[in-house]
Amino acid sequence: MKHRFISKKYWKEAGTPFGSTNEKAAQFSDCINLSLGDPDLITDKIIIDGAYQDALKGHTKYTNMRGDKELRDEIRKFYKEEYDMDIDDSEVIVTAAGLIAMYSVLQAILDDGDEVLLQAPFFTPYPAQVEMAGGIPVEMPTYEEEDFQINLDRLESLINERTKAFVINSPSNPTGNCLSVDTMKGIAKIAEKHDLIIIADDIYTSYSFEKEFVPFASLPGMRERTVTINSFSKDFIMTGWRVGNVIAPSYLINVLKDMGENLIYSAPAPSQRAAIHALRNRKVIQPPIIAEYKKRMFYAAERINRIPWMSTVYPPKGSFYLFINIKKSGMSSSEISEKILDDAHVLLLPGNAFGSCGEGYLRLACTVGVEKLGEAFDRIEKIKLDI
Repeated sequence: MKHRFISKKYWKEAGTPFGSTNEKAAQFSDCINLSLGDPDLITDKIIIDGAYQDALKGHTKYTNMRGDKELRDEIRKFYKEEYDMDIDDSEVIVTAAGLIAMYSVLQAILDDGDEVLLQAPFFTPYPAQVEMAGGIPVEMPTYEEEDFQINLDRLESLINERTKAFVINSPSNPTGNCLSVDTMKGIAKIAEKHDLIIIADDIYTSYSFEKEFVPFASLPGMRERTVTINSFSKDFIMTGWRVGNVIAPSYLINVLKDMGENLIYSAPAPSQRAAIHALRNRKVIQPPIIAEYKKRMFYAAERINRIPWMSTVYPPKGSFYLFINIKKSGMSSSEISEKILDDAHVLLLPGNAFGSCGEGYLRLACTVGVEKLGEAFDRIEKIKLDI
């Protein structure tokens, strides 16, 4: 809104389809909400109890500005054990969630007018975060016909002298797609050729169903030009704890440390202790979580592909989102999402919330159990369309 006490850069309304659809959904007492990516499961008791006991022992104060040393060590140990990557302590900083990590990184690397390429369809906050950091977001579209992979020629055609970085997200929110190693190697060559920074938003790495996840930073020559954003929110069902981390060259970590000192000083100590217990106990905690969401994803994908005017990639490749093609309906993403809400009382997000190339799709979050998913699709199947 316009007001003389508000900076002009915030005069433009920045609302998204998330807000308007949720307001309308509140009108229906029986609404099945498949819109938000907040897991319905709660944080594992091992993590909660461990953090509680640590808080009783005094872990309620500021930590080191780069994070609890024990947590930084566990992060480094995780990368060594899982990916055989040797991460130096100077290359790690703990943040108050992945969103803060992404925004801080963009603030650290961008000069006013620098352009940032965004793998699209993209996580909705990306463009606003780039703009808030003084940059210009540029959509790098991917398409279902190309398996939602990065078309390397298209990528290179969007690069100019102001291009500073490229944000990738695999497994992807919202498409669920996973970038192939061949695609990532192609991106790496382009990054070297044009001296780009790659920001890898590695939020859903545990939910890689088709193949084992491969960090972009593990590719030859990419450590020095890759910033890895991690979060405990989805991989460990810890959305409310607000804790994540950044792995990047030490010169960038130092900048992030200085920024953090003036913003938050350190991420919450109890949350950092929870993250330590999450990493140490991941072999026990994660398998049942991953199995549950994989079961939901495969069930929902099968149900979607039985509806004449819907389709989605099968088998699902990653994350806990399905990107539903609704082009056969003859309606726009916003129109069909509203009709589904009105007629079936099921809330899905229109694909254009994730970039212009998301038009013609809906995003479904598998954050309810199979029984509730079944009820949602039973309702949707009854919708009559003139197709």
